[in-house]
Amino acid sequence: MELPTVNLKAILLVHWLLTVWGCIVFSGPYSWANFTVLALGVWATAQRDSVDAISMFLGGLAATIFLDIIHISIFYPLASLTDTGRFGAGMAILSLLLKPLSCLLVYHMYRERGGQHLLDTGLLGPSQDRSTYQRIDAPESPPDPFAGQEAAGHTPQGY
Repeated sequence: MELPTVNLKAILLVHWLLTVWGCIVFSGPYSWANFTVLALGVWATAQRDSVDAISMFLGGLAATIFLDIIHISIFYPLASLTDTGRFGAGMAILSLLLKPLSCLLVYHMYRERGGQHLLDTGLLGPSQDRSTYQRIDAPESPPDPFAGQEAAGHTPQGY
């Protein structure tokens, strides 16, 4: 499935606007969590080649999905909700509904920057070690760099 090309700045702008409007009703932890994640998004925009920046932004977006659900469900004002309050709550809910789509698009950007597939990281499944480093407890010993030099007339010199 080919995802449409979306600019990271557009995702940030949409979520920033919806978060600002959501802060009309929900303040405190809601604004701290969302603006912190948006700051990670600014970092990911500034560091175009950084896998760490985009992965932190992706993780933050995923975390704020759960935090927003909890915050909105606990602090949603049931009594005396004005038109402005309904607008702010609606924008917070719209931001929450758009976050899974944003996570999907940011994950696609993460993969484009060279990030590993989630199954390869060990996060969602067994880790597959594909490094070129030799393990310390491996039964094989590294090749001797001086092997074959004595036959060619070279002798290693001691110090």
